[in-house]
Amino acid sequence: MHYPVEKFSSEEKALLEPHFSNLDLPVFALTNLPETIKGALFARYSRYPGTLRRLYLEEFAQDVGADDRPFAGQEGKRAAELYERIFVGYGDDSIAQVGGAHIACEWVSNILTKVLQRGRLAAYLEQSTRYIAYDQPMEMGDGQSGYRYYRSEDLGSEFPEAMDEIFSIYSAALEPTIAWAAERFPRGDEPEKAWEGSIRAKALDLLRGLLPAATLSHVGMFASGQAYEQMLLRMMASPLPEAREFGGMILGELGKVIPSFVSRVDRPERGGEWISYLSARREAAERTAARYGLDSRRRTDDGPTVELLDFRGSERELLAASLFEESSVGEAEIRRKVAELDDGEVAASIAELVGDRENRRHRPGRGWEAVGYRFEVVSDYGAFRDLQRHRMLTCQWQGLTPDLGAAVPEELVEAGVSDEYSRALDISASEFDRLHSEGLASAAPYALCLGYRIRYLFDLNAREAMQMIELRSGQEGHPSYRAVAQAMHDQIAAVHPSIARAMEYVDTSSEPRLERILSEIRTHHKRVEAGLDSPASDLRSAG
Repeated sequence: MHYPVEKFSSEEKALLEPHFSNLDLPVFALTNLPETIKGALFARYSRYPGTLRRLYLEEFAQDVGADDRPFAGQEGKRAAELYERIFVGYGDDSIAQVGGAHIACEWVSNILTKVLQRGRLAAYLEQSTRYIAYDQPMEMGDGQSGYRYYRSEDLGSEFPEAMDEIFSIYSAALEPTIAWAAERFPRGDEPEKAWEGSIRAKALDLLRGLLPAATLSHVGMFASGQAYEQMLLRMMASPLPEAREFGGMILGELGKVIPSFVSRVDRPERGGEWISYLSARREAAERTAARYGLDSRRRTDDGPTVELLDFRGSERELLAASLFEESSVGEAEIRRKVAELDDGEVAASIAELVGDRENRRHRPGRGWEAVGYRFEVVSDYGAFRDLQRHRMLTCQWQGLTPDLGAAVPEELVEAGVSDEYSRALDISASEFDRLHSEGLASAAPYALCLGYRIRYLFDLNAREAMQMIELRSGQEGHPSYRAVAQAMHDQIAAVHPSIARAMEYVDTSSEPRLERILSEIRTHHKRVEAGLDSPASDLRSAG
């Protein structure tokens, strides 16, 4: 293949080499440049007639210099001016998508992790409560030590007392649970260290429902400037002091590396107005829900549930959409042809188009996005935390309360720690009630153990459903969310059997704890089908 090769002088090469991965190929990476310079280069690129390297030499090199060091915390005058003119002045958000930053947020509560991770277009990694033990106090500074949970004087002296008691119960239960697991799952021919690791993981898995939502975690993020801006606006508008405090710290750190990308956040006429709008929108939703009596709480313990509320599209529509890109006629004509096929031909064609999937990462094309599903799920908060990470689908969730109950794993009965587990749940719910009654509704969920249930909605197309269900049904997953994934697959199969069959990497294997959860979900589903219950029944007031 022949393509133009630009020539550079020795002086120009000296300016380019520290910041471009090569000088003679049509594909190259930008290196050792601040994100704002990279973003400004691409923003200017769209209207510049020459190459990116030439653009750099003509308009940006003087801002950076010829050495090979990263640009030390400053953007460059021209880049900052370009952002001010285009991004801030004209509101052209696209240039905020072409630069980003890595940010670490440490010692954040499990409540705040959901605020951080709500945005779709970003990458997040979080410490796992399934593989890390929280049984030892940590150093708090000034010679103090304590368990790993969020603290604030605003929560009162009762809060740390309750949290310490819950963590003490967790700590005391860990060794007996490990001993039970070692007896229940004796070592075979596997290496000793691998077996010991699996036994410890099993114990932590069983006990993670004890950990309060105040438990501290670490979150690593990579996002574009635009994604960070939206995150910061959400955090600044949050009623949660922790969110606003961390939002301020994130803004401060982003100001050191990509200041122009987030310059609108603390401007009263820009970010200030957005934050006010977001706060007003939340308050309006609260008022409207109250006016219709939808905020009335009642305690129930109907167990975990998964219910397909609605679905959009048919298998024939999915087939037509899957054929669109390779056809030369309009979709109306494609649909007319598909309508002439019998059901067997439709099923066979869908299977043929999906093809031989050698692993779960082989997924069908965008035609599968023509069909969608809306599920209402009630699961423990720990499972929700894992499922919510599927950010490309639409996920909405209600507040975490003790109203939907919590379960004690039967394995912990066998391990002899179930009574203490139940006591911790009671302490947790009592502390929630105290905080709520004292006007701290937004902070009350800190007190709740991850074993308490939460209600949420998933709205996803068939392609997203395949990815999520196949991943989350795997044997290495937690039984709580494996049960949700398997139940979703069962209910999709009831309305779209060919689509469900194509999800060939759904793991339908079971184990005692998973089977108990599935049994509860199936019982609820049968009651809904019989008209004895409703997916939305828990939304009604007790009166």
